[in-house]
Amino acid sequence: MVVLLACAPARAASDAIEMTVTSRVITHFRIGTNQERFGPLEFAGGLEMNGSSRHFGAISGLQLFDDQSRFLAVADTGFFVTGRIERDDDHHPTGLSSVVMRHMGAATNEKWKTDAEGLTVRGDIAHVSFEREHRISDYRLSGDDAPVLLRTAPPPVPMRELRANRGFETVSVAPAASPLADALVGITEMSLDANRNIMAFVRKPDGKSFQFSVRRSDEFDITDGDFLPDGDMILLERRFNITDGVAMRLRRIRSGDIVEGATVDGEVLLEADLFYQIDNMEGLSITVDPDGTPRLTIISDDNHSLLQRNLLLEFRLVGEDG
Repeated sequence: MVVLLACAPARAASDAIEMTVTSRVITHFRIGTNQERFGPLEFAGGLEMNGSSRHFGAISGLQLFDDQSRFLAVADTGFFVTGRIERDDDHHPTGLSSVVMRHMGAATNEKWKTDAEGLTVRGDIAHVSFEREHRISDYRLSGDDAPVLLRTAPPPVPMRELRANRGFETVSVAPAASPLADALVGITEMSLDANRNIMAFVRKPDGKSFQFSVRRSDEFDITDGDFLPDGDMILLERRFNITDGVAMRLRRIRSGDIVEGATVDGEVLLEADLFYQIDNMEGLSITVDPDGTPRLTIISDDNHSLLQRNLLLEFRLVGEDG
Protein backbone atom coordinates (compact mmCIF):
# COMPACT_ATOMS: atom_id res chain seq x y z
CA MET A 1 0.00 0.00 0.00
CA VAL A 2 1.32 3.44 -0.92
CA VAL A 3 1.12 5.94 1.92
CA LEU A 4 0.58 9.43 0.55
CA LEU A 5 2.11 12.30 2.46
CA ALA A 6 1.28 15.97 2.27
CA CYS A 7 3.73 17.78 0.03
CA ALA A 8 6.09 19.87 2.09
CA PRO A 9 7.16 23.28 0.77
CA ALA A 10 10.68 23.56 -0.57
CA ARG A 11 13.10 24.59 2.15
CA ALA A 12 14.33 28.13 2.01
CA ALA A 13 17.58 28.89 0.21
CA SER A 14 19.06 29.93 3.57
CA ASP A 15 18.81 26.27 4.66
CA ALA A 16 21.25 25.27 1.93
CA ILE A 17 24.74 24.42 3.21
CA GLU A 18 27.17 25.69 0.59
CA MET A 19 30.78 24.60 0.74
CA THR A 20 34.11 24.38 -1.01
CA VAL A 21 35.45 20.92 -1.80
CA THR A 22 39.18 20.51 -2.30
CA SER A 23 40.34 17.50 -4.31
CA ARG A 24 43.48 15.48 -4.90
CA VAL A 25 43.50 13.87 -8.34
CA ILE A 26 44.02 10.08 -8.40
CA THR A 27 45.86 9.14 -11.59
CA HIS A 28 46.30 5.39 -11.02
CA PHE A 29 43.90 2.89 -9.48
CA ARG A 30 46.39 0.20 -8.42
CA ILE A 31 48.80 1.75 -5.95
CA GLY A 32 52.40 1.97 -7.16
CA THR A 33 51.69 0.98 -10.77
CA ASN A 34 50.80 2.63 -14.09
CA GLN A 35 48.23 -0.05 -14.92
CA GLU A 36 45.23 1.31 -16.86
CA ARG A 37 43.28 -1.82 -17.82
CA PHE A 38 41.50 -4.07 -15.33
CA GLY A 39 39.80 -6.81 -17.33
CA PRO A 40 36.98 -5.18 -19.30
CA LEU A 41 37.40 -1.90 -17.42
CA GLU A 42 39.68 1.04 -18.11
CA PHE A 43 40.46 3.39 -15.22
CA ALA A 44 39.30 6.90 -16.12
CA GLY A 45 40.49 8.88 -13.11
CA GLY A 46 39.52 9.65 -9.57
CA LEU A 47 39.44 12.15 -6.73
CA GLU A 48 40.08 12.21 -3.01
CA MET A 49 37.83 14.95 -1.61
CA ASN A 50 37.52 17.07 1.52
CA GLY A 51 34.74 19.57 2.18
CA SER A 52 34.86 22.85 4.08
CA SER A 53 31.69 21.84 5.97
CA ARG A 54 31.66 19.17 8.67
CA HIS A 55 28.55 17.74 6.99
CA PHE A 56 30.38 16.75 3.80
CA GLY A 57 30.80 13.00 3.44
CA ALA A 58 28.79 9.88 4.35
CA ILE A 59 27.60 9.71 0.72
CA SER A 60 25.75 6.48 0.07
CA GLY A 61 23.88 6.99 -3.23
CA LEU A 62 24.79 8.82 -6.45
CA GLN A 63 23.07 9.90 -9.66
CA LEU A 64 25.22 11.48 -12.38
CA PHE A 65 23.16 13.14 -15.11
CA ASP A 66 23.67 12.74 -18.86
CA ASP A 67 26.04 15.71 -19.17
CA GLN A 68 28.41 13.77 -16.84
CA SER A 69 28.87 16.94 -14.81
CA ARG A 70 25.76 17.60 -12.70
CA PHE A 71 25.12 15.15 -9.90
CA LEU A 72 22.64 14.44 -7.14
CA ALA A 73 23.65 12.32 -4.17
CA VAL A 74 22.28 11.28 -0.80
CA ALA A 75 24.14 11.02 2.48
CA ASP A 76 23.07 8.51 5.10
CA THR A 77 23.01 11.35 7.60
CA GLY A 78 19.85 12.69 5.94
CA PHE A 79 21.09 15.11 3.28
CA PHE A 80 20.71 15.63 -0.45
CA VAL A 81 23.98 16.71 -2.09
CA THR A 82 24.15 18.56 -5.41
CA GLY A 83 27.12 19.85 -7.40
CA ARG A 84 29.21 19.47 -10.53
CA ILE A 85 32.17 17.29 -11.46
CA GLU A 86 34.84 19.36 -13.22
CA ARG A 87 36.82 17.60 -15.97
CA ASP A 88 39.97 18.13 -18.02
CA ASP A 89 40.25 17.90 -21.81
CA ASP A 90 40.57 14.10 -21.58
CA HIS A 91 37.37 13.92 -19.52
CA HIS A 92 39.16 12.90 -16.32
CA PRO A 93 37.60 14.29 -13.12
CA THR A 94 39.60 17.17 -11.62
CA GLY A 95 37.38 18.38 -8.79
CA LEU A 96 33.90 19.25 -7.54
CA SER A 97 32.24 22.66 -7.73
CA SER A 98 28.94 24.28 -6.67
CA VAL A 99 28.49 21.72 -3.89
CA VAL A 100 25.40 22.23 -1.74
CA MET A 101 23.87 20.00 0.94
CA ARG A 102 20.22 20.22 2.03
CA HIS A 103 18.37 18.30 4.73
CA MET A 104 15.96 15.70 3.35
CA GLY A 105 13.39 16.90 5.89
CA ALA A 106 13.45 18.37 9.34
CA ALA A 107 16.97 18.24 10.77
CA THR A 108 17.27 15.37 13.23
CA ASN A 109 19.96 13.51 15.12
CA GLU A 110 17.93 10.29 14.94
CA LYS A 111 19.86 8.47 12.20
CA TRP A 112 17.30 5.66 12.02
CA LYS A 113 14.80 8.14 10.55
CA THR A 114 17.09 9.54 7.84
CA ASP A 115 19.38 6.65 6.84
CA ALA A 116 19.22 7.21 3.06
CA GLU A 117 21.11 4.51 1.15
CA GLY A 118 19.96 4.22 -2.47
CA LEU A 119 19.11 6.80 -5.13
CA THR A 120 17.90 6.81 -8.71
CA VAL A 121 16.26 9.48 -10.86
CA ARG A 122 13.47 9.00 -13.41
CA GLY A 123 12.54 12.26 -15.17
CA ASP A 124 11.97 14.83 -12.43
CA ILE A 125 11.39 12.21 -9.70
CA ALA A 126 14.13 10.95 -7.37
CA HIS A 127 13.50 7.56 -5.75
CA VAL A 128 15.35 7.19 -2.43
CA SER A 129 15.60 4.02 -0.35
CA PHE A 130 16.01 4.18 3.43
CA GLU A 131 17.02 1.45 5.83
CA ARG A 132 16.42 1.00 9.56
CA GLU A 133 12.96 2.56 9.00
CA HIS A 134 12.60 0.71 5.68
CA ARG A 135 10.85 2.66 2.92
CA ILE A 136 11.09 3.98 -0.64
CA SER A 137 10.37 7.71 -0.91
CA ASP A 138 9.76 9.78 -4.04
CA TYR A 139 10.89 13.40 -4.30
CA ARG A 140 10.15 15.94 -7.02
CA LEU A 141 13.23 17.71 -8.39
CA SER A 142 12.87 21.38 -9.24
CA GLY A 143 15.99 23.14 -10.49
CA ASP A 144 18.08 24.59 -7.67
CA ASP A 145 15.32 24.26 -5.07
CA ALA A 146 15.30 21.51 -2.48
CA PRO A 147 13.65 18.26 -3.64
CA VAL A 148 10.06 18.00 -2.37
CA LEU A 149 8.73 14.82 -0.77
CA LEU A 150 5.75 13.47 -2.73
CA ARG A 151 5.01 10.04 -1.26
CA THR A 152 6.53 7.12 0.56
CA ALA A 153 5.78 3.40 0.64
CA PRO A 154 7.22 0.23 2.14
CA PRO A 155 9.29 -1.92 -0.24
CA PRO A 156 7.23 -4.77 -1.74
CA VAL A 157 8.84 -7.55 0.30
CA PRO A 158 8.02 -9.15 3.67
CA MET A 159 9.09 -6.38 6.04
CA ARG A 160 9.79 -8.83 8.88
CA GLU A 161 12.64 -10.31 6.80
CA LEU A 162 14.56 -7.03 6.49
CA ARG A 163 17.53 -6.50 8.79
CA ALA A 164 17.58 -3.12 10.52
CA ASN A 165 20.90 -1.97 9.06
CA ARG A 166 20.99 -4.23 5.98
CA GLY A 167 18.05 -2.92 3.97
CA PHE A 168 17.69 -1.58 0.42
CA GLU A 169 21.03 -0.06 -0.56
CA THR A 170 20.16 -0.25 -4.26
CA VAL A 171 17.31 1.31 -6.21
CA SER A 172 17.57 1.75 -9.98
CA VAL A 173 15.25 2.14 -12.96
CA ALA A 174 15.68 -0.30 -15.86
CA PRO A 175 16.02 1.14 -19.40
CA ALA A 176 12.79 1.37 -21.37
CA ALA A 177 14.12 -0.97 -24.07
CA SER A 178 15.20 -3.68 -21.62
CA PRO A 179 13.20 -6.76 -20.53
CA LEU A 180 12.28 -4.96 -17.28
CA ALA A 181 11.07 -1.85 -19.20
CA ASP A 182 11.12 1.12 -16.79
CA ALA A 183 10.66 -1.02 -13.67
CA LEU A 184 12.12 0.07 -10.35
CA VAL A 185 14.56 -2.56 -9.05
CA GLY A 186 15.60 -2.69 -5.40
CA ILE A 187 18.28 -4.89 -3.84
CA THR A 188 19.15 -5.16 -0.17
CA GLU A 189 22.62 -4.97 1.29
CA MET A 190 22.35 -8.25 3.18
CA SER A 191 18.78 -9.17 4.07
CA LEU A 192 18.71 -12.85 3.22
CA ASP A 193 16.06 -15.22 1.89
CA ALA A 194 15.50 -18.77 3.09
CA ASN A 195 18.51 -19.94 1.06
CA ARG A 196 20.73 -17.16 2.48
CA ASN A 197 20.82 -15.20 -0.75
CA ILE A 198 20.19 -11.46 -0.98
CA MET A 199 16.57 -10.28 -1.19
CA ALA A 200 15.49 -8.03 -4.06
CA PHE A 201 12.34 -6.80 -5.81
CA VAL A 202 11.05 -5.48 -9.13
CA ARG A 203 8.20 -2.94 -9.13
CA LYS A 204 6.73 -2.36 -12.58
CA PRO A 205 5.30 0.99 -13.74
CA ASP A 206 1.75 -0.38 -13.30
CA GLY A 207 2.48 -1.05 -9.62
CA LYS A 208 2.74 -4.84 -9.89
CA SER A 209 5.81 -6.33 -8.24
CA PHE A 210 7.72 -9.55 -7.69
CA GLN A 211 10.68 -10.76 -5.68
CA PHE A 212 13.95 -12.32 -6.77
CA SER A 213 17.30 -12.94 -5.11
CA VAL A 214 20.98 -12.29 -5.82
CA ARG A 215 23.45 -15.02 -4.96
CA ARG A 216 25.71 -13.95 -2.11
CA SER A 217 29.31 -15.12 -2.42
CA ASP A 218 32.70 -14.60 -0.77
CA GLU A 219 31.14 -12.52 2.04
CA PHE A 220 30.44 -9.56 -0.24
CA ASP A 221 27.42 -7.36 0.49
CA ILE A 222 25.67 -5.18 -2.11
CA THR A 223 26.02 -1.42 -1.69
CA ASP A 224 24.57 -0.11 -4.98
CA GLY A 225 23.68 -0.96 -8.56
CA ASP A 226 22.76 0.66 -11.85
CA PHE A 227 21.77 -0.38 -15.37
CA LEU A 228 23.81 -0.38 -18.55
CA PRO A 229 22.08 0.88 -21.71
CA ASP A 230 21.58 -2.73 -22.88
CA GLY A 231 19.61 -3.56 -19.72
CA ASP A 232 22.27 -5.54 -17.87
CA MET A 233 22.79 -4.48 -14.26
CA ILE A 234 26.11 -3.68 -12.61
CA LEU A 235 26.26 -4.35 -8.87
CA LEU A 236 28.71 -2.59 -6.56
CA GLU A 237 29.71 -4.81 -3.64
CA ARG A 238 31.80 -4.45 -0.49
CA ARG A 239 33.52 -6.91 1.80
CA PHE A 240 34.89 -6.05 5.23
CA ASN A 241 36.26 -8.46 7.77
CA ILE A 242 39.21 -8.64 10.12
CA THR A 243 41.02 -11.30 8.08
CA ASP A 244 40.77 -9.77 4.60
CA GLY A 245 40.19 -6.07 5.35
CA VAL A 246 38.20 -3.97 2.87
CA ALA A 247 37.46 -4.99 -0.71
CA MET A 248 35.30 -3.75 -3.58
CA ARG A 249 33.69 -5.82 -6.33
CA LEU A 250 31.74 -5.09 -9.52
CA ARG A 251 29.45 -7.83 -10.86
CA ARG A 252 27.35 -7.86 -14.06
CA ILE A 253 23.84 -9.37 -13.97
CA ARG A 254 22.23 -10.22 -17.33
CA SER A 255 18.91 -8.45 -17.80
CA GLY A 256 17.03 -11.53 -18.93
CA ASP A 257 17.96 -13.40 -15.74
CA ILE A 258 15.90 -11.12 -13.46
CA VAL A 259 12.52 -12.85 -13.36
CA GLU A 260 10.08 -13.72 -10.61
CA GLY A 261 11.54 -16.16 -8.06
CA ALA A 262 14.96 -16.34 -9.72
CA THR A 263 18.31 -16.34 -7.92
CA VAL A 264 20.67 -14.42 -10.19
CA ASP A 265 24.44 -14.35 -10.40
CA GLY A 266 26.87 -12.88 -12.88
CA GLU A 267 30.37 -12.21 -14.15
CA VAL A 268 32.80 -10.45 -11.80
CA LEU A 269 34.23 -7.48 -13.72
CA LEU A 270 36.57 -6.23 -11.01
CA GLU A 271 37.70 -7.11 -7.51
CA ALA A 272 40.02 -4.76 -5.61
CA ASP A 273 41.45 -4.67 -2.09
CA LEU A 274 43.58 -2.15 -0.21
CA PHE A 275 46.39 -2.48 -2.78
CA TYR A 276 44.05 -0.27 -4.83
CA GLN A 277 42.63 3.20 -4.29
CA ILE A 278 39.43 2.13 -2.57
CA ASP A 279 37.55 2.82 0.63
CA ASN A 280 33.99 2.02 1.70
CA MET A 281 32.58 2.28 -1.84
CA GLU A 282 28.80 2.77 -1.64
CA GLY A 283 27.42 4.72 -4.62
CA LEU A 284 27.35 3.84 -8.33
CA SER A 285 26.01 5.75 -11.33
CA ILE A 286 26.33 4.75 -15.00
CA THR A 287 26.37 7.25 -17.87
CA VAL A 288 27.48 6.98 -21.50
CA ASP A 289 30.49 8.74 -23.03
CA PRO A 290 30.13 10.53 -26.40
CA ASP A 291 31.71 7.51 -28.14
CA GLY A 292 29.03 5.21 -26.69
CA THR A 293 31.20 3.64 -23.97
CA PRO A 294 29.49 3.17 -20.57
CA ARG A 295 31.17 5.13 -17.75
CA LEU A 296 30.91 3.87 -14.17
CA THR A 297 31.21 6.56 -11.48
CA ILE A 298 31.67 5.22 -7.95
CA ILE A 299 31.75 7.15 -4.67
CA SER A 300 32.65 6.18 -1.10
CA ASP A 301 31.00 6.71 2.27
CA ASP A 302 33.65 7.85 4.75
CA ASN A 303 31.30 7.47 7.76
CA HIS A 304 32.72 10.82 8.92
CA SER A 305 35.73 8.86 10.17
CA LEU A 306 39.27 10.26 10.29
CA LEU A 307 40.46 6.82 9.17
CA GLN A 308 38.45 6.83 5.94
CA ARG A 309 38.37 8.87 2.72
CA ASN A 310 35.81 10.43 0.40
CA LEU A 311 36.72 8.93 -2.97
CA LEU A 312 35.28 9.26 -6.46
CA LEU A 313 36.47 6.69 -9.02
CA GLU A 314 35.59 6.31 -12.70
CA PHE A 315 35.93 3.39 -15.10
CA ARG A 316 35.02 2.92 -18.76
CA LEU A 317 33.51 -0.43 -19.69
CA VAL A 318 35.53 -0.97 -22.86
CA GLY A 319 35.23 -4.77 -23.01
CA GLU A 320 37.94 -7.39 -23.06
CA ASP A 321 39.14 -6.28 -26.49
CA GLY A 322 38.70 -2.53 -25.87
